[in-house]
Amino acid sequence: MFDASLDRLWRGAQRWALGWWRIIDLGAVVLVLLLSPSSYGRSARDRLARQIYTDTLPILPGFTALAALLSLVITHIVVVTALSYGLTRYALEMVIRVLVLELIPLTAALFVAMRTTIPSGAQLARLRQAGVLQAWRARGADPLRVELLPRVLAGAYASVTLAALSCVVALVMAYLGVYGLTTAGLSAYTRMFGQVFTPSITLVFTLKTLLFSLAVALIPMAGGLHPPPPGALLGQDGAAPASLARLFAVLLLIEALSLMGNYY
Repeated sequence: MFDASLDRLWRGAQRWALGWWRIIDLGAVVLVLLLSPSSYGRSARDRLARQIYTDTLPILPGFTALAALLSLVITHIVVVTALSYGLTRYALEMVIRVLVLELIPLTAALFVAMRTTIPSGAQLARLRQAGVLQAWRARGADPLRVELLPRVLAGAYASVTLAALSCVVALVMAYLGVYGLTTAGLSAYTRMFGQVFTPSITLVFTLKTLLFSLAVALIPMAGGLHPPPPGALLGQDGAAPASLARLFAVLLLIEALSLMGNYY
């Protein structure tokens, strides 16, 4: 019984190490393809533009509306709570710190993962199982350049686009929620915005958004490109739950590191 437990532990450690190695290897391959001029031919640009369009446009209006509604609700809750405690001067700054710096980028990354990159990774797994990727190789084409690279770039683009646009919408909604349809508070608002977005916090915010986009773009594709290790569980769509767990773990780790960079 003890030997069986050690064997299961060893196999689990092997699957864990193999899963992370595949993600790192895929990131290196994508970087090489990005730096290769042959990845930007006319047909490759057409595929990339089409993938970006199909991955970003359908989810953009819905998430923007969700971000606007979330911004109004959180702004109202924070302002009313601050009024009751006599902390009105800190209410708007708290809204921007919590909403724009923390919630919106993480929510955008999760939204893109659930609506775009995880289904795209599952579709890539079905193409692999059906032999389509092998057929590309047999015809002399590189399936990584044809199928993988557009999906990764489109997922990263969708995450950055949703985060950037939703942060702008959240800033506008926060202003309207506090000052209303007037320009009387514009100077105070811009001054407070400058106090929040210092160079160090802006750098951390930018890096966090980019790392979120890379995580949601790479990890599901790594799970779809490679067959699961022996003994790994599979979902109904062919995706390994371990791959999804890695994605959420990486997002939480990036968020924790950003909090440390901002407030410690």
